[in-house]
Amino acid sequence: MWRTVAGVFLVLHGFVHAWYVVLAQELVPYEPAMGWTGRSWALTSWLGEPTAHMVATVWYGLAGIAFVVGGIAVLAQAAWWRPALAVASIISALAITVFWDGNGEMLMQKGVIGLVISLVTLVVALVA
Repeated sequence: MWRTVAGVFLVLHGFVHAWYVVLAQELVPYEPAMGWTGRSWALTSWLGEPTAHMVATVWYGLAGIAFVVGGIAVLAQAAWWRPALAVASIISALAITVFWDGNGEMLMQKGVIGLVISLVTLVVALVA
């Protein structure tokens, strides 16, 4: 039972990353209430906004795909679920950290819950 719940949760967590791809690609207009600005404290001033958005698209896209694959691996009881989820968690945590805008407001919308989920998943993948 726990595998089913965990696997479905991880697949859904992967799909959440698609929202950040949508935002990075500016497929929906930015609204301040969304929280996530698409600006990176680390990359935007160095690479410029369009390139930083492309990096965000790739990182969030890869993390999302890896979480979906890792969640399916958990559901299928595949032996390689740990490395898949470790990779997903690392990419996700890096993306969330690097693409934080440096502003302490609206942290939930900026991915702090996702960061916690990714870090907990990483710990479980490494020690379970």
